[in-house]
Amino acid sequence: MFAVKLLGENLQKVAIEELNEVPSRVPKDIEDLRNWILKQPHLKARTDDQFLLIFLRGCKFSLEKAKSKIDRFYTLKTKHPELFTTQTMDKQTVHEILKLDTFVSLPRPLNGTGPRIQYIRFGAYPPDKYTFTQVISVYHTCQELAAREDDYSVVNGYIQLLDTSSLTYSHIVQITPLIVKKMITFAEDAVPTRLRTMHCVNVSTVYDKLFNMIKHVLPEKFQQRLYVHSSLNSLFEHIPEEYLPHELGGKNGSIEELQHQGYRRFLEFENYLQDDLNYRNNENLRTNELRDYDELFGLDGTFRKLDID
Repeated sequence: MFAVKLLGENLQKVAIEELNEVPSRVPKDIEDLRNWILKQPHLKARTDDQFLLIFLRGCKFSLEKAKSKIDRFYTLKTKHPELFTTQTMDKQTVHEILKLDTFVSLPRPLNGTGPRIQYIRFGAYPPDKYTFTQVISVYHTCQELAAREDDYSVVNGYIQLLDTSSLTYSHIVQITPLIVKKMITFAEDAVPTRLRTMHCVNVSTVYDKLFNMIKHVLPEKFQQRLYVHSSLNSLFEHIPEEYLPHELGGKNGSIEELQHQGYRRFLEFENYLQDDLNYRNNENLRTNELRDYDELFGLDGTFRKLDID
């Protein structure tokens, strides 16, 4: 039985006009993608309708792109579980990080019907207790779960609002170019939701040092999407004040309240995440070619400076 969430009228219109979605053909598109997955000896992926539809929408209904993205999604999760899953961490640490006021999705999308806005407080965690890798792995897991629930992120993409007021030198020593390279590659190659723009606020010399350290691994299109604001007035030109969180003078929820809601939602997915361990790649059984991530990232932890295609 075909089982997916129905889009609202506005989002369905966007999906048709911008993502090449043909509602009458969606069941057939999903079935074609599922049949391809089941024929791949190396790939054990989720095949429920909603999961596959997220990837089809994220690839504008190109079946070949969806195949590649799902393959890369599981390849990177298998190769680098410390960054893209939480299953390598103990549950208590995961829950502690979730309770920090580090990242939330704001309840109202931009202009009411546009991209979802993520508010991320870079450095809002004690670096002597947690690592950036641990925090970002929780973020990636929350992003994956949100894709199953949040149609605005899937159809319209998302905006990152990066608040760097809490960033310290102790944080930036944890944010290596290699980690950034892996994160960007995952966002480009594997994530089925689209990052539209990034907006940095409350910047300082610490942020400048971080950016100078990692900018050589940022693809040109990422740099074009990045806006650094010296004042909130500059930010208001891109995101009207009413769509910002209370912490930035807006009316779109407070991070403390939203963090509690996000934590409760995460708990509802604990069985899902435990089951997720059953879905991974076995590279020894691969019969097709895929991008050489060992070459891209460097073997044995050695970072190689390469541009992303």
